[in-house]
Amino acid sequence: MSSRPSTISGRDEVTEHYVTLFDASFLPQGIALHRSMERHAGDFHLWIIAIDEPASSALRALDLPNVTVLDLLDIETSELLSVKPLRTRGEYCWTLTPFTPTVVFEADPAVQRVTYVDSDLWFTASPDAVFEEFDRSGRAVMITDHAYAPEHDQALASGRFCVQFMPFVRDSSQSVLTWWQERCIEWCYARFEDGKFGDQKYLDDWPSRFPDQVHVFEQISTMQAPWNANRFDPRDAIVFHFHELRTRDRQHVRLGHYRLPERTLRQIYDPYLVDLATALSSLRSIGVTAPPQKPPKGAWQEFKDRMALRVLDRTPPRSPLTARLPRLPS
Repeated sequence: MSSRPSTISGRDEVTEHYVTLFDASFLPQGIALHRSMERHAGDFHLWIIAIDEPASSALRALDLPNVTVLDLLDIETSELLSVKPLRTRGEYCWTLTPFTPTVVFEADPAVQRVTYVDSDLWFTASPDAVFEEFDRSGRAVMITDHAYAPEHDQALASGRFCVQFMPFVRDSSQSVLTWWQERCIEWCYARFEDGKFGDQKYLDDWPSRFPDQVHVFEQISTMQAPWNANRFDPRDAIVFHFHELRTRDRQHVRLGHYRLPERTLRQIYDPYLVDLATALSSLRSIGVTAPPQKPPKGAWQEFKDRMALRVLDRTPPRSPLTARLPRLPS
């Protein structure tokens, strides 16, 4: 891994720091994220919290440029450890998310801003316009709207805002982070209960709870995902969130239940699958096979999935539930 760069003042010279977390099963997405950042993120440094030892070992063997790997054991606090047995791995990862900016700030005093990103994000263009808007706001934290297409609106259960791309400024964001950390220690589960859902619905009232510290991102068409793909032109995307996409084996991925426009499949999903295939190939080169994220399903289960989609969406899905990864040049 490269040495840790410092953040320099001045928009044209800034090293943007990002932090994410994942286990070995999400190594392909994490590597694809990094590949997209190399193409589009300019001067960046990515901090990766490895949730398990296989992920840590693989990342250290790959020695990705502009990456610092942190082991979960080295960043867990007593309060995190006290709730760990009560949460599934996914719920525990959500519980950890509010702590990730603090981990980076403590690891490198030179970092003045760090952006949490989900590991299944993928940059399609430079994020400069995103940070320029955030800089103009003068706020300490930025949150992004799900911007659901009407047919996929889940705001009541999952929240208006998405924990996916969240910049935090050192010191001035600390009161927001502390509040969020305390709430997620108290309750963070993969279910809707008393107005809460995971780490995410806590964000719903941030614009009124922290009006002087939180900025709501305005360029909503630049943050795209399956739930709003029918609403936006994929050419407008800066970041795409591959929610529900899961690897099934070395050759196939499950795309999820959303009906995706053909233009999004061609312009966004096709090149992303190339990055996933490249990631899997790089893992094989160091003797690592990422565990499948979804067990392979038989024809009967696929049929039931399609029937469930017809009930939910009232129309047949326009995109395949499963896609084959592209063959890479030898």
